[in-house]
Amino acid sequence: MGLLRTLLAILGAGFAALIVWALFQGNFSQAGRWLSTDPWGIVTLVDLYFGFLMFAVIIVLVERNRQALFWIIPIPFLGNVWVVIWFVMRLPRIARAFRG
Repeated sequence: MGLLRTLLAILGAGFAALIVWALFQGNFSQAGRWLSTDPWGIVTLVDLYFGFLMFAVIIVLVERNRQALFWIIPIPFLGNVWVVIWFVMRLPRIARAFRG
């Protein structure tokens, strides 16, 4: 379990670094225009936010009441970097639930 959590944390940190790199190297407004006008860009955005919604459902099932909101509200803004943080923190609880 510890190895999996460490691997996920490393992958999440790598993804966060990739985002920072892209912010400094890419043209965010140009990419945003493409995403919002090209059919495949629109599909990509819908897929992304649908995934966020599905993960929010999982968070609701694992967390208690208001704690779920603490984790769900930032997802559309921080994306899967935030999801990885939640997953790394809750992995032991999830594993226990599946093992019974």
